[in-house]
Amino acid sequence: MDKRFKLLKLKEVIVFKPQKLNDSRGFFYENFNVNDLSKISSYFFNTVQENISKSKLNTLRGLHYQRGQFAQSKIVNVIKGKILDVVVDIRPRSKNFSKWVSYTLDDKSNESIFIPSGFAHGFFALEDETIVSYKVDKPYNVNAECSILWNDKYLNIKWPNNSPLLSLKDKTALTFEENQNFVNE
Repeated sequence: MDKRFKLLKLKEVIVFKPQKLNDSRGFFYENFNVNDLSKISSYFFNTVQENISKSKLNTLRGLHYQRGQFAQSKIVNVIKGKILDVVVDIRPRSKNFSKWVSYTLDDKSNESIFIPSGFAHGFFALEDETIVSYKVDKPYNVNAECSILWNDKYLNIKWPNNSPLLSLKDKTALTFEENQNFVNE
């Protein structure tokens, strides 16, 4: 496989390692190229929306996914700061169903992570004022939005902090088991 890409424990989740060009002015790198992704994966990614979030240290966002025809693939990267990115396989027929993987992304390595549809996603801000960009291939639909409880006992995700800053939506999310009713729609 091309050295610019790395497969994680969940092989559909791919890390992109950019080739940076540095000079006296700063640097340049290609953050994403659909042709490169199609060379190593069967996924075709068409960006239809880009979201930017800014988070305080110890903020946890997730675990989120869109269901049905609105299920989204994502490309996540850190513009400023550092995160622990977590991806959970929620595909009921997958041999990796309910397994999760984490990966650290930061503004030093400038790596990006590709998360196909069928996976829930969340991240934990490891630095203050962390800015994250995530591109998606389907528009957001409020009626298709789902959240899995961040500290679900069945998933047993190892977060860096047991008292993160959470939104009301993430505090009141359903368990992994309760979410299975939505995944099968």
